[in-house]
Amino acid sequence: MNENIDKAFKVALEARSNAHAPYSKFQVGAAIKVVGDDTIYPGCNVENASYGATVCAERNAIIGAVARNGKIEIEYVVVACNTDPVTVPCALCLQVISEFAKPEMPVYLGDLESVKKTVLFKDLLPMPFNTLDC
Repeated sequence: MNENIDKAFKVALEARSNAHAPYSKFQVGAAIKVVGDDTIYPGCNVENASYGATVCAERNAIIGAVARNGKIEIEYVVVACNTDPVTVPCALCLQVISEFAKPEMPVYLGDLESVKKTVLFKDLLPMPFNTLDC
């Protein structure tokens, strides 16, 4: 893995340690890299007793990047979970990612040790909902 992905994985892992997951106990960390910005944006899942108010790690990272930059294009996403096999972003997160990423964007999936798998975004969500094409 390259040095930048390793750095992003460490950011995701650190964010995971901040997850607020008292209900599911399923802590997730994420990190995104935005095209043209050297910042690695962290995210962690934040659960709520009203489950619909829960926000996933990937969406938290995206929200932070948009709040800071406005319009963004995601260069890559890293997800860190304590699972075997590795966990992919949920369908809701994939749909949100589709607003900010090209189909060929890499998604790096890791456990608590390292990135274990790389997939292209288009392979996770081949047909995103897009009202712009209607």
